[in-house]
Amino acid sequence: MGKHLLGPHVVGQRVVVRRILRGQTGPTGGPAFTDILGVCTAWGEGRCLVQPERGPAVVIAIADIVSGKPVPPRPSVRHRVSPEEAESHSLVLWPQVETEQVGAWVLRTDPAPVGRLLKRANSALAIGDPGLPLGEAAEAVTRFYAAREREPLVQVLADSPEERFFADAGWELVPGGDAEFLIGSVARTARALRPAAALDFETLLAGNRPREAQVGVVSDGPRLNVELRIGNRLVGGGRAARSGDWLGVHALSVEPELRRRGLGRRIMAELVEWGAEQGATTLWLHVEVDNHAAQALYASLGMTPHHALRYLAAPASASRHAFLRP
Repeated sequence: MGKHLLGPHVVGQRVVVRRILRGQTGPTGGPAFTDILGVCTAWGEGRCLVQPERGPAVVIAIADIVSGKPVPPRPSVRHRVSPEEAESHSLVLWPQVETEQVGAWVLRTDPAPVGRLLKRANSALAIGDPGLPLGEAAEAVTRFYAAREREPLVQVLADSPEERFFADAGWELVPGGDAEFLIGSVARTARALRPAAALDFETLLAGNRPREAQVGVVSDGPRLNVELRIGNRLVGGGRAARSGDWLGVHALSVEPELRRRGLGRRIMAELVEWGAEQGATTLWLHVEVDNHAAQALYASLGMTPHHALRYLAAPASASRHAFLRP
């Protein structure tokens, strides 16, 4: 009847459809129309079927369609949470970290780090309202780290007002620190990892003296640590932690000479299966934007970006932060 962008190709997509209501009169005395938003589940034999978010499916005669087009999927409930709320689930990964609140900002430091400092555990998460003018909040950050003989470092949302403030104040971008917060479904990820979960580590390590291979899986309350060793050498592993029904994954790694065997997916399957058993429904992790292999892995598991983060260091200390890991 009208011009639209609908057809068999939109089955499975979210669409908006305007249709005429035959036999009814609109407010101006002309034909009456109504709109429906939902997922097109069928198209053919002169009709289409649209399933709205609530209520029964609606059958629409194709001849009654006045206009229509595909529209972007509605963001999931997970994606509708704020970056501040999403990041609040990360502290459980580092129970030893000391924190201090400045309004919504969280100042973090590891009082007894093992090895090199982790940026995420030794920086101020400057997201949201600090409850102070930004200049005073920045001074509070500097005082916090000076009192602990640490260099001031902030983690901010990319391209945010906080980033612009710190940059204008002379804080310098820390190279290699840009990362995305990815989010996904524990159930969907577990389904995608079923083939990997069915394999044993010894098979994946074939050719590397599997008799010497050891897999350590240690659960500590809301946290799980997986270590893959050949002899005494740590060759892979990962950590997970549950915060409510959110499961965070961190430090997933495999030694370069053992990559492309499926070990990363197998370790991930171990972590996600544990999270599902703990009642987690939402999966999240941070991944650096230039880690293309990891980005591809997580995209294949259905994980999508929620927000992006970067670090800035106080002017006097910016050049010293190359030793910090994510």
